[in-house]
Amino acid sequence: MKPIGGSFTDKTVDFHTGEVSDISIEPVSDEDDIRQTVGVMGGEVWLFWMEALKEAEVLEEGAKTVAYSYIGPELTYPIYRNGTIGKAKDHLEETVKDINALLKPLSGVSYVSVNKALVTQSSSAIPVVPLYISLLYKVMKEKGIHEGTIEQMYRLFSDRLYREDKEVPLDDKGRIRVDDWEMREDVQEEVSKLWDLAKSENLEEISDIVGYRKEFFNLFGFEVDGIDYNKDTNEEVAILSIP
Repeated sequence: MKPIGGSFTDKTVDFHTGEVSDISIEPVSDEDDIRQTVGVMGGEVWLFWMEALKEAEVLEEGAKTVAYSYIGPELTYPIYRNGTIGKAKDHLEETVKDINALLKPLSGVSYVSVNKALVTQSSSAIPVVPLYISLLYKVMKEKGIHEGTIEQMYRLFSDRLYREDKEVPLDDKGRIRVDDWEMREDVQEEVSKLWDLAKSENLEEISDIVGYRKEFFNLFGFEVDGIDYNKDTNEEVAILSIP
């Protein structure tokens, strides 16, 4: 995961400690970096799966398949959308044409859904992104438009994929957009202002770094409300009960 055409320097945060610092990332050294990223995160495996499912005759008439993607704000473009991972996302979107052709006899269809920035194991490893998400969540929660993963997927299915009028709204590149609340002009303006102010000393005040950290640990079953982590664990059957 590297920029293309030049090095990239900007703020990032160690969300474990809350320390804000500058980070520099060197650009790709050769085309292999791009090719390998596209191979792992592009649309090739998606197409392979759909070909295998069709060959096995397990696809229903009118089947829909959706791949998740992300665009994000301009401040993340050098490391994300304009970097090696961006090339993979471009390939993913181009694969829609091949899958649609494959599914046409079944009246099936494929989509790329551009989603909101979310706390995941992958996003937490991308420099700059954890700081951006922490600021974004602060703004969106204050505006009452914050969504977690489940809430966003519900909106994807109810308001996009399975609308009552059955017409899926797409952008000018044929993508579903459920990042629309994140990319609202008023939201991005406030995040941009906070980005310029962000430093270690004021981060908890101007961002939701505490919420970000909790969501990250929740991914692995830690810091879950209602769980007593001091209790002994049954070594034969471990059951995590989430209220």
